Amino acid sequence: MSILATDAIVLHAFDYRETSRIVRLATRDAGVVSAIARGARRPKSKFGSAFDLFTSGVAQLAMHPTGDLHALNAFDTTRTRPQLGASLGRFGAAEALSEVCMRFGQEDDSGRVFEAAERALDKIGQAAPEQVAEAAMAGLWHFVAGLGFAPSLDACASCHAPLDAEAPVTFHHRAGGALCPACARRAAGGRTLPAVARATIATWLDGRDAAIADDASARAHRRLLREFLEEHVGDGRALRAFVSWEELRPAPAKAAPR
Repeated sequence: MSILATDAIVLHAFDYRETSRIVRLATRDAGVVSAIARGARRPKSKFGSAFDLFTSGVAQLAMHPTGDLHALNAFDTTRTRPQLGASLGRFGAAEALSEVCMRFGQEDDSGRVFEAAERALDKIGQAAPEQVAEAAMAGLWHFVAGLGFAPSLDACASCHAPLDAEAPVTFHHRAGGALCPACARRAAGGRTLPAVARATIATWLDGRDAAIADDASARAHRRLLREFLEEHVGDGRALRAFVSWEELRPAPAKAAPR
């Protein structure tokens, strides 16, 4: 086995047998990998609390040449993100992001999944409560763009005719984005995408911030992205964490003390 030391983020972890844990990591040098941490559940384990969700560190991996499960020899924590567990909104968004990374991130050495996950988790953790949804959406759409599945927004996804930036369009998942009126009439299904929503998605794809008007708009954006992911990079399994986040309602505002 070759030994690899790489920056990594803990996306998921679960117990395995009596003393070990299996972790899913987004790494800078090997993409998303699964690894077994033998002895991690022992009282005096060298791993300690390294496998708290969304923790960053340096992973020392013994890479199995043919198998899907590598061996994690050490994990040196460099950063924890306790703020992501401080509210349902933050945790739900972070869980959805982790699920997308695990489902669609491949084993490669480009670092794009790791960098997208790190950036998005930091943005979610630093965002004001009312801006968590848009921070997560920005990170997720930028992740999609990095995978090479960015939807067509400025030109028709079917005939490639330029689209009026000020007009609503039909967004068709299977076609790969926005359609001109003529192509939309020939395509079954699709959702109407207002001009402001199209501009917002384009901004997110470019890695920049954009505001969402209200909670109803935030839920509509989440639904659109989930459907797009399921169409283009899905494997038939439901995105459970994403659906839970999509259906999450904001907590009611606390009344001011008298």
